[in-house]
Order: sequence, then C-alpha cells, then structure tokens
Amino acid sequence: MSYKIIGDSCLDLTADLRKDPHFQIIPLTLQVGNTQIVDDETFDQKSFLELVKNSSEAPKTACPSPELFKEAYECDEDQVFVITLSEHLSGTYNSAVLGKKLYEEEHGNNGKKIAVLGSDSASAGELNIALYVQSLCQASLPFEEIEEKARTFIKNMKTYFVLESLDTLRKNGRLTGLQAFFATALNIKPVMGAESGVIVKLDQARGINKALGRMVELAMKNTKDTRDRVLVIAHCNNSERAEYVKQEMIKQAVFKDVIITETAGVATVYANEGGIIMTL
Repeated sequence: MSYKIIGDSCLDLTADLRKDPHFQIIPLTLQVGNTQIVDDETFDQKSFLELVKNSSEAPKTACPSPELFKEAYECDEDQVFVITLSEHLSGTYNSAVLGKKLYEEEHGNNGKKIAVLGSDSASAGELNIALYVQSLCQASLPFEEIEEKARTFIKNMKTYFVLESLDTLRKNGRLTGLQAFFATALNIKPVMGAESGVIVKLDQARGINKALGRMVELAMKNTKDTRDRVLVIAHCNNSERAEYVKQEMIKQAVFKDVIITETAGVATVYANEGGIIMTL
C-alpha cells in the first residue's frame, strides 16, 4: 500500500526530507503587524526575524483551511497520515479533522484511509513522529497498527526547549513586562517542556549554556532507555547551539539516530532567534 505523510508547516523537515515525495506540507500563515507571510518554501527566516524585532506587536499564526487539507487528501496514495501542531497551540488539528470529514462526504468509502495525529508538540516533535510513522510504513505494517503505534509514540515522546529571548512571550501576553525585565536583566533562561501538548516551565538557569545543560540533565533523568529512540534537535538560526546540545546528549547516551533540523516560520514564531527545541 502506498502512503503519504502530511504535516502543517511546523513539521520542520530536513533539507533531504523536503525532497522526499512521501511528505507534503500544508502551510500556516504568519502575520506581523499588517504584513502576512505564507509559511512555505518562500519563507525567509532572516527577514522575518528582523520584521518581528522591529514590531511592537507579537507575531501571530493562522491555521490552514479545512479545504486545503481536503485537497491534500485527494492524492493517489492509499494511506494518509497527518501530523499537526498541538491542539493547545493551533487550530490546525481541527482543520485537518474537518478536512477529512469533507473528503469523506465527497468521496465516500473509496478505500483511502486517513489518520489525523495531533502531535502534542511542535517542530522537532512533529518531525520525530513523522520519521517514526515513515519507518512503520516502510515496514509494511497495517494502517490500523501504524495509527495505534503512532498514538502511543506521541504519548511517550518528550519535548524540551530553551529560549534565547522572552520577547515574543512578553508581546503575546504569556509573560508580564516585569517578569521579562527581570529575566532579561538577570540573564535568566527558562527551560520549558510540553505535557499533554501544553507548554510548561520545567526549570531555569542563568545563561544560555547553563539552561541548555539543565535541559540535557532533565531529558536524561526522564528517559530510561535511549537506544531505540531518535533524538531530534531543531534550532532557530543557531546551528552551533544545536550541535552543542547534540554533543552534550551523545556524551551521556546512545541513540538510534540524531537529527538536526532548522525551524521554518511557525516554529520561528514560537522559538524566536536562538531557540532550541529537542524531542526524544
């Protein structure tokens, strides 16, 4: 059976995977002030970061329409797996589900099977899930078994991230100006995670390297066996920092694979310049 893996544009594929015909990305739209940007292959991270830096308003994202997902489902492949941002961060999951309903209403029971998977994560997390689903597809497992295993994988996957800047959190009201001021003045960097798709603060440290080190400590403490796990690290315009995290992780554990990728538009909005997102 043929397969396709569809992600929203927070599925941060590597350059090689973007060339793989098994993958398709449905873009979100980014907005900074009065400027709208489609988060597709035309996204220019450098100019976007400059735009955000010079704006007093927080950048916003708008999810794709259900019709865009429905059109993507009208492919030749028999099995379609859709991976979206956490429902707590975006309405993309609901759009993908409604797109499936629209497809089924129009085409009826034509043999195509579609599974919509909310990632409970973003960026590196979506990529980790996509790689896992692809491995199951390549092993020719039945559709229902792939879906079941993928949902279990999502439940067990751990997401961590460290932000260089708190500016976006301040602008969108998730952090008061006073909190942001003291954190910036004291060079405090939060270590964040995702629990059931909700962003939570796990710890903090003074200075980015100490925060990254603390993230590594927490990841190792919370992971019993890494040998069958893929470590995915996404970075926002800081490949050296991603490589640093990789080296710190492989000092302490052996992984099935380690993949570094770059953030596209949506993850750039959340991570801001210098942000690191890690999943395993």
